[in-house]
Amino acid sequence: TDVITEVVSAFELKVVGPNPFNPTTKLNVVGEEAGFVSVKIYNLAGQVVATLADGWMDVNSNGHTFNWDAGLLSSGVYLVRAESAGKVSTQKLMLLK
Repeated sequence: TDVITEVVSAFELKVVGPNPFNPTTKLNVVGEEAGFVSVKIYNLAGQVVATLADGWMDVNSNGHTFNWDAGLLSSGVYLVRAESAGKVSTQKLMLLK
């Protein structure tokens, strides 16, 4: 008999700082394989308001931590989207001033 093994790599975006936050928070991206990673923050109109990562990342069992300072933005809800190798993870953030 043939045994087919499928390996599913985990890709996850976690909010590790405060949420709601004012004006900074921390995000962590964890992936099981090296590759191109994009981490962007969007407002509810779909506009990119910040790019935290846009390039190659090596594997790190603890993930990669990013600090986001939204001090120049207005209070409201923002969406953070992390993408790597066709996998996408999103989180909702709330900035309260």
